Amino acid sequence: MSNLYGDYNQKIDYVFKIVLIGDSAVGKSQLLARFARNEFSLDSKATIGVEFQTKTLIIDQKTVKAQIWDTAGQERYRAVTSAYYRGAVGAMLVYDLTKRQSFDHMARWLEELRGHADKNIVIMLIANKCDLGSLRAVPIEDAQEFAERENLFFMETSALESTNVETAFMSILKEIYQIVGKKTLTAEEGAEYPKSQSLKGTRIIVPGQDSDSGGRGGCCMSSS
Repeated sequence: MSNLYGDYNQKIDYVFKIVLIGDSAVGKSQLLARFARNEFSLDSKATIGVEFQTKTLIIDQKTVKAQIWDTAGQERYRAVTSAYYRGAVGAMLVYDLTKRQSFDHMARWLEELRGHADKNIVIMLIANKCDLGSLRAVPIEDAQEFAERENLFFMETSALESTNVETAFMSILKEIYQIVGKKTLTAEEGAEYPKSQSLKGTRIIVPGQDSDSGGRGGCCMSSS
């Protein structure tokens, strides 16, 4: 199975750096805590600068260490954190679906990401806090349109209820593996990776959820 945790005594086959970016208070740190430690704190404090955690997993019988960087969303840290985009093979653009402004800022965050990261980086748009569907300020159609236009994967999550969190991280890690796994870790910097295709044109409905929920607070994943 691909989601079994690796034995820490095992040889690490791949190290994948993923960055979480987006406005402050959209839940980036909570998503990371839920995935890395299965924890959620209602008293979470704003991230200062950059923090990261690792999690070791088995994907296709290979040991993968995910090194996930949680970047502060506050404006004053943006110049500092931009350097941490370098070397990232995956990124999650996170917004709070109850705060329209956090979604409207996605284009700016994406522009900054693409200005500093490898052009073949795998990017997923994350609409967090889907447990607050009754307070939704961003219709799912708006997010899907943006994701399709920018060639991003898309998923709605809830760090509070642990909805789609592991699915989101595992999906992006598997996508990276499909791309990078075809190259050796000693490949020259800037080597061309084949463009992501494995999830292209798909929409994944998480089992147990109404596939007709549409923009009414249903949590889903799709790609352009």
